[in-house]
Amino acid sequence: MSQPFRFHIVGALLLAACAPTGRQPVIDPLDGPPQIASFGAEGPENAAPGTCWGLEEIPAMLETITEEVVLTPAELGADGEILVPARTETRSRQKIAEPRREIWFETPCPASLTPDNVATLQRALAARGLYEGRATGSLDADTRNAIRRFQQPLGLDSSVLSLAAARRLGLVTIDAPEAKGTAD
Repeated sequence: MSQPFRFHIVGALLLAACAPTGRQPVIDPLDGPPQIASFGAEGPENAAPGTCWGLEEIPAMLETITEEVVLTPAELGADGEILVPARTETRSRQKIAEPRREIWFETPCPASLTPDNVATLQRALAARGLYEGRATGSLDADTRNAIRRFQQPLGLDSSVLSLAAARRLGLVTIDAPEAKGTAD
């Protein structure tokens, strides 16, 4: 077996081992990289029917702890002089500093991301100095990077447009609460 082929098999096995179990990703087909990669089209457990969701997976943060471990203590003479020095060994281990997290966030549904709406998104991002390209209507890498730059200060490090960000950009209307007890 050739060396490159062996690495491909090992890489494929490692990727398969990292995949979530029991859920297959649903990736919306759009121009360019996937817009929404969510697991099960329903979103989180409490998602309302007909809503669309994105999932941002934040990997665990690992901390490496290095310590000197005494294998055998020093042997001391009657006067306290070291006869045989202690034998030590440096050992390192990893500890999870922050566990892996999943952040579900509501998104505009893919059907609403028409070329005209994406061009409007690009113009809104350009007006804020986050997008420098032409308003092409294509959800390309430059547009996704601009989406990420807009959302990062809002607490979401994702290139998938959240519904909250779309509202802040003026791209999605906010439903007003229904008036109760109004006279006809």
